[in-house]
Amino acid sequence: MAEPDDLTAEPTTVERTQMVAHGPAYLFGRPLGQILLQSCGLSPEKLDEALALQKDKGGRLGEILVQLKAVTELDVAKALAAQLDLELIPSLTSDDVDPELVRQVPINFAKQHHLLPLKTEGDVVAVALADPFDTAVLDHARMLLQRDVSPRLALASAIIDVINQVYDRALNEAEQVVDEMEAQDLDSAEQSLEEAQDLLDTGDEAPIIRLVNSLLFRAAKERASDIHVEPMERELIVRFRIDGVLQEVIKPPKRYQSSILSRVKIMAQLNIAEKRLPQDGRIRIKLAGRDIDIRVSTIPTSHGERIVMRLLDKSSTLIDLSEIGMGTEILKSMDEVIRRSHGIVLVTGPTGSGKTTTLYGALSRINSPEVNILTVEDPVEYQLKGIGQMAISPKIGLTFASGLRSFLRQDPDVIMVGEIRDKETAEIAIQASLTGHLVFSTVHTNDSAGAVTRLVEMGIEPFLVASSLTAVLAQRLVRRICPDCRQSYVPSEEELGKLGMTRERFRAIGGERVFRASGSITSPDGKQVPCTTCNRNGYKGRTGIYEFLLVDDDIRQLVLKNVDSNTIKKRAMDKGMLTLLDDGARKVAMGETSIAEVLSVTQEDI
Repeated sequence: MAEPDDLTAEPTTVERTQMVAHGPAYLFGRPLGQILLQSCGLSPEKLDEALALQKDKGGRLGEILVQLKAVTELDVAKALAAQLDLELIPSLTSDDVDPELVRQVPINFAKQHHLLPLKTEGDVVAVALADPFDTAVLDHARMLLQRDVSPRLALASAIIDVINQVYDRALNEAEQVVDEMEAQDLDSAEQSLEEAQDLLDTGDEAPIIRLVNSLLFRAAKERASDIHVEPMERELIVRFRIDGVLQEVIKPPKRYQSSILSRVKIMAQLNIAEKRLPQDGRIRIKLAGRDIDIRVSTIPTSHGERIVMRLLDKSSTLIDLSEIGMGTEILKSMDEVIRRSHGIVLVTGPTGSGKTTTLYGALSRINSPEVNILTVEDPVEYQLKGIGQMAISPKIGLTFASGLRSFLRQDPDVIMVGEIRDKETAEIAIQASLTGHLVFSTVHTNDSAGAVTRLVEMGIEPFLVASSLTAVLAQRLVRRICPDCRQSYVPSEEELGKLGMTRERFRAIGGERVFRASGSITSPDGKQVPCTTCNRNGYKGRTGIYEFLLVDDDIRQLVLKNVDSNTIKKRAMDKGMLTLLDDGARKVAMGETSIAEVLSVTQEDI
C-alpha cells in the first residue's frame, strides 16, 4: 500500500517552528519527511530531491532517502515508529521469538513479507514487521496464527537475520529425531539386527518423515552437493559432501534403515519393493523459496540399499567467469576464444571440478538476442534465459551424438555438448566446428594437453583435431581457507618445493607468509573454541585453479605429428602457459587457499 500524499508534504515555516518547540510529542501523525528533518538532521535539499524522485518514479519516501544515503534504515524506522505511534525494536535476536509461533508461519511467507511472530501477550500475538503500511500482511498473519496480532516495527535486515537463525535451529531437528528413535530402541535392545522388519509394523512413521525432511533442509542450508545414506553391518551412516569433502552428519538407529530408505524412494517415485536392482529417480522440492532438484540413485549392497542424492539448486545465480578465480591473463584469453565464430573449446578435469559451471559462465557471457545458442546436457543444471536447452535420455535413444546431430538442423551459432564421451560425438562436434559453428564441451583428462591426445585416442584423425580445436581449459576446485580462523606461517623450502617454487620465485608472485586451515579461534578468555564461520572445517567455499592451453600454429604442428601429451605440454609451458600447480601456487600466495589443498588436487603435476 502506498503512503498517503499528506505524509510526504513539505512542512511550512510555522510547522517547523512548532516541531522544534513541541519535540517528539508533536511528531505523531506528522509527515515522514517532517519527522526526518527534525529527528536525524535531514537537509531540506535532500528531502526535495527525494520527493521529486518519488513523484517521478513512485515508491516509498523512506526507501528513496536510504538509497540516496541521506538517512539510514534505522533513521527511517525510528521516524515511522514516531509517526504511527508504534513500538520500535532496534535490535532483534532469536531469543525474542517463540519457536511454537514460528512453526505456524511458513518461512517463505515470513521472508517475503519481512514479518516474524515474537510472543503471545494474552489473546494477542506480537509480530515484528518492516512495513507497517501493508495491512494485508497483518490480515494473513491473523489467519495463520488464528489470533489477533499486535504489530511492532523492526528493520527488514534484522528480521531476515533472525528468520535465518530460527531456521538454523530447525537444522538440529535431525539429531532430536534420532534421539527419540534411540530412546525407543531401549525397549527393543535385544532385537536382532538381522531380523527382517515389516514396514507396516514400524508404527508411527512421523519421525521418519521429519528426519528425512530435516536432512534435506540441513543439506540445502549447509550448501551440500550430495547426501549419502550408507548402510553398514551394525549402523546406518548419513554423510554430506560439502565443498567436495564428505562429512558425517548423523547415525540413525539401524532398525529404522528400511523405513528411511523407503521414505526417500517414495519421494523419488521409485519402486520400494525392488531392492535387488539399482534405481534412479528425482525429487523436486521447495526449501525456503528455493527450487531444489534432487537426483536420487540407489544400489544394492551386502548390508542393504545405499542411496546417494545429488542436490541441484535451480534458483542459484550463474557465476560469471570473472568470479570463479580466473587470473587476468587467462580470463582475457578465454574471453577472446569464446567470441570466435567457429572452433572447439574444451574444458577438462575430473568429475566435480566445476567444468559445467565454467561452460555456463562462458555461455552467459556471449548470450545475446543476435546469437542462437543450443545445449545438450545430462541433465540441464541451470535454466539459461534465451538459450535452447535439451537433456539427453538414453532410454529413448536421445544421446549426446543424436542430440548434436539434430542441433545442426536448428541453425545454431553456438553449441554446448555436455561431454564428449565417444568417437561419434567427437566426430559430429568437429564437423560442426569446421562448418562454422562454435562448440563448447568437456572431456575427462588430467591436464589440458591430455585433452588433445584423448581426441586422437578416440579415433579422430590428428589433422581434424589440429584444424578444429581452438583452446583447452583444465581446471580443479580448491577449498577457500576460512578468513576467520586461518593461521599464518612461513613455509619451509620443502613445502615450496612441492609447489614447484623456490623462495625467490614465490616472493616474486607476492608470497611471503602463507596460511593453514585451523577450524578454531581464540576466545577473549584465551581458550580455543570451534570456528562458527566454517563449522570447524577450516575451509568455506571453493575457487578454481586453471591451466589454459591456446592451440596456436606451434601446437597444431605438434598435433599433426601425433606427439604425446607431455611434449605438447612442455612446448606450451615454454611459450608461457601456467600449469595447474603454478596457478595453485598463486592462489596460495594470495592467501586464498592452503598448500595442502593445492597439492591434494594436483598430484599428477608433481
